[in-house]
Amino acid sequence: MWVQRTLTLRSRPRGFHLVTSEILAGIPEISSVDTGLLHVFIQHTSASLTINENADPDVRVDFETAMNHAVPESLPYVHTLEGPDDMPAHVKASMMGASVQIPVGGGRLLLGTWQGIYLCEHRDHGGARRVVMTLMGTSVP
Repeated sequence: MWVQRTLTLRSRPRGFHLVTSEILAGIPEISSVDTGLLHVFIQHTSASLTINENADPDVRVDFETAMNHAVPESLPYVHTLEGPDDMPAHVKASMMGASVQIPVGGGRLLLGTWQGIYLCEHRDHGGARRVVMTLMGTSVP
């Protein structure tokens, strides 16, 4: 089975946001997959996706702090037409990545106990974000 869906995630402020439940709601066919893979791709160059700690909200704060330290807005960027947060957002998105792949088994994502899917919003006002979800696998017998 192959299923592909596009999901628009609501606009969020700059930061790291858990979106696992929205992804699951956007592709309910996961429940019928016995063994497979979900690929989630973000169609933007100033936001990214990652998988990490889903329990302690301090992790999301620390991610933002670390990324701002690694890629400060104060560098002498040339690409500045869209504001001082734009080029740093592009760099952060390239560092974090545009997609995640998660194994699917028994009708559910096989994430670890403390893992969740993050939308990493690198712009102060990034707007709604589109993700393409491609599910492939064998159906539950």
